[in-house]
Amino acid sequence: MNTSAKLGAYVLGLAVIFGGALGAGSAVGAVGTPAADGHRPHTASPPTQPADGRGTHAGPETGQADSATAAHIPGGLQVSQDGYTLTPETTKITPGQATGFRFTVTGPDGRPVTGYQIQHDKKLHFIVVSRDLDDFQHLHPELLGDGVWSVKLTLPEAGAYRAFADFAPEGGTGMTLGADLYADGDHTAKALPAASRTSTVDGYSVTLTGDLVPGGTGKLTLKVSKDGRPVTDLQPYLGAYGHLVALRAGDLAYLHVHPDGEPGDGRTRSGPEITFQAEAPSRGDYRLFLDFQHEGTVRTADFTVHAGEATSAPPADPATTGSHGEHTH
Repeated sequence: MNTSAKLGAYVLGLAVIFGGALGAGSAVGAVGTPAADGHRPHTASPPTQPADGRGTHAGPETGQADSATAAHIPGGLQVSQDGYTLTPETTKITPGQATGFRFTVTGPDGRPVTGYQIQHDKKLHFIVVSRDLDDFQHLHPELLGDGVWSVKLTLPEAGAYRAFADFAPEGGTGMTLGADLYADGDHTAKALPAASRTSTVDGYSVTLTGDLVPGGTGKLTLKVSKDGRPVTDLQPYLGAYGHLVALRAGDLAYLHVHPDGEPGDGRTRSGPEITFQAEAPSRGDYRLFLDFQHEGTVRTADFTVHAGEATSAPPADPATTGSHGEHTH
């Protein structure tokens, strides 16, 4: 297939994904995931992106949803919400090259936001993942004086990526906005890793118990061990003993995840178990990325899990679900 044909197939694929995202967020249903072989050759190249940061994709990212509609859309599927817009200075990045990436969040008045609430030790959490969910980065940008965020970013190889800004403006509610980034070049998407309850990283083993519950809240417990021994001296990271990001395969919906307890509260132990509550909007495959800190180093364990049949469970008790909206984790 020549480059033009591959580009057309890729753009059409994005239109299908974004066009279905709104319905998937408001109704419980299966979400399509990559084919078993995972091979979808294409050439990554960005569509036209206007100066206000809105893309030209079909679906919810093309404009700003009102509050009533946005309440039913999982986080990260929109570039704009409630008058706030994520605006990268560029969406095209050279693969394998460290780039000084800059972006702003503009408010309802059209000006860059400069006041943010601190959540989990940060004013803003910046997550970048490849569209095939193979590469994951949790970065900590610096807020400059004029409302511009700056961070050193490297996209390891050609392909399409999704960037998420997770924040709460002063006087406002929390939200997660998303924008697509592109690293030019031929790229073949990787297959989604097989579902597994164990992840190993740098000599650590992390096991997962619990399930994602489509249409409800599920309890997930991750147990960290090293050399066969439970790790009982995890170090606080971002206000907890672990930070979990959950993304739906296919459209990369960013799930509401938050930890149970916090360091220093008199009841939360520093390992080996870290417990989270996660809300899954639908059946389908999801990727989980757990950041945990031990011996001064942050490591990331990753899992593929499947949310099964829909549930009619009642909403979770607000006293146990946090207070920052659907993006909290």
